Amino acid sequence: MGKVQDVAIKVSGVSKAFKLPHEKQSSIKGLFINIFRGRRTYEKQQVLKDISFDIKKGEFFGIVGRNGSGKSTLLKLMAGIYSPDEGRVQVNGKLTPFIELGVGFNPELTGRENVFLNGALLGFNRKEMTEMYDEIVEFAEIEKFMDQKLKNYSSGMQVRLAFSIAIMSKSDVFVFDEVLAVGDEAFQKKSLKIFDEYKARKQTIVLVTHDMETVKRFCTRAILVDDGNIIASGDPHQVSSEYSGLNSAAVGKQMEEANTKKDKKSDVHVKILDAKNKNFFEYGETMTVRVTWNKKLDVRNVGVAIYKANGEYVFGTNTILDKVSLQGNSIDYKIDSLDIGNGVYNFKAGLFGKTDKEVLGYLSKGPDFVVETKTHKWEGVTYIPHSWGT
Repeated sequence: MGKVQDVAIKVSGVSKAFKLPHEKQSSIKGLFINIFRGRRTYEKQQVLKDISFDIKKGEFFGIVGRNGSGKSTLLKLMAGIYSPDEGRVQVNGKLTPFIELGVGFNPELTGRENVFLNGALLGFNRKEMTEMYDEIVEFAEIEKFMDQKLKNYSSGMQVRLAFSIAIMSKSDVFVFDEVLAVGDEAFQKKSLKIFDEYKARKQTIVLVTHDMETVKRFCTRAILVDDGNIIASGDPHQVSSEYSGLNSAAVGKQMEEANTKKDKKSDVHVKILDAKNKNFFEYGETMTVRVTWNKKLDVRNVGVAIYKANGEYVFGTNTILDKVSLQGNSIDYKIDSLDIGNGVYNFKAGLFGKTDKEVLGYLSKGPDFVVETKTHKWEGVTYIPHSWGT
């Protein structure tokens, strides 16, 4: 813990829970009847459990965690939107939250009118907003739409406008919640340049994101929240690695459940034969996959492809390309070395007749598997052998 004068935000022993009603009420009358009859019951959801940490002035601080981990509740406690059930959140200075961008916008007003309205909510007077107006609109890239009513804007346009206004705010601490998820690639690049400027001038920033590359690029320190607890803190690269491992474990559990369900209607099946640890593999391990199909099909060619969970195509081949003849109604596809990076992957498979256009069977979502590169420190989809020298 740092000295008091060096701390921007101090979170001490904070816990927060919410009551979830068991009965769903469709009317106000039903609500009151159940209350008076004593039938209203709740389930307590403990979102945060005795959380403590400091954020120092000038830090670019990352908060990461899977959906439902409690990180959004933590942000709202910092911003003063929620009050803790136990513990205390102390903010030294003015804090501007970028949690729900566009709150305070009026859909019946034009974009121009909303700029001045939102600016007033952030503490700017009309003269200051007039001086900043052109810069705000240029950054948002919606000059042609400023005299249209906001209700005619797309959700992306609204968030870009709100973000462009908010970054003009003068504040000691900025709190960002997944702001880089808005806009196209060009807008995101401009937003990253803003982050570069903030970091260069040692502006205190709290960033919540699922993008670990952003965490590693900008954050000076980070914490990982899971099930209401801080389970890792410190170096952003290490925290990012812990987050990836947590994701892999969660996906692995889902995979185990999904892979036990067989699609009886499908004519093609794919099974990983040598999964020693619930389809988790180390970098460089071998893997054997068995493709089977309906005996009635006249299959002349079998294709197998590997995709990342995000849909990125990694590798694909087929028996004709590899000059392999088919016998029976199954074939084993052996990978000599899994030279691919950390992540979740899955198989697709296709059965073909006399030509590639004659598709006899197709499996768009085969079994998943996870690769973990514990002994190799590199990033990307695949490892490329290399050396350094002068």
